[in-house]
Amino acid sequence: MKWTRAVHHVEALAEKCAELAANPSPIFTLRVVQVWAVGDLLGPQRELDGVTVALAVDLPVDEVPWLGEPRGAQHWASATRLAQSPVTAWWRSVHAPVWNHRVDRPALVWDAERGLVEQTLAALREGQGEQVRTEAPSPDRLRQRLDEELAVSLRALRAGTLAYEDKRWRPGKLEPVADALWRASTGYLDLLEA
Repeated sequence: MKWTRAVHHVEALAEKCAELAANPSPIFTLRVVQVWAVGDLLGPQRELDGVTVALAVDLPVDEVPWLGEPRGAQHWASATRLAQSPVTAWWRSVHAPVWNHRVDRPALVWDAERGLVEQTLAALREGQGEQVRTEAPSPDRLRQRLDEELAVSLRALRAGTLAYEDKRWRPGKLEPVADALWRASTGYLDLLEA
């Protein structure tokens, strides 16, 4: 995809988040409070395969394990058209650092309290995302952060396994429980390998 289109997708998502924050709807139980640009969009202008963002939500850390989806995420993604766009969302809790081994030096695009961060959007448009990225953590702080996330992911994996065992032979759809278990195991293994 063209660079300008990639930036457009992130800006449109941030504007939709601002709209939802200004006019909260009772049908959305999930509240996104920050949008962060991640990955290739923070580099020089070029063609991109897709765009990655980190979406921070006001939920406890244990409800947003790495590569997991908080309750209501699919509904939110459909309503905001995120599900139809070439944007990959990594869900994060606002109650912990947004960064980790994959969310490397992200740049804040939108915040519920401050609104759109025009400096970040301008830098992204010009292919100057490096100028607005957060500072890199020290190796010790990164290791500590990965240990914290690994503990959260292990708890999510255990809870997902119990939920799957409980639902496996009961009537109803197994897919949502199986998908949650798959996401928990994928996140745990990704952190374990890091």
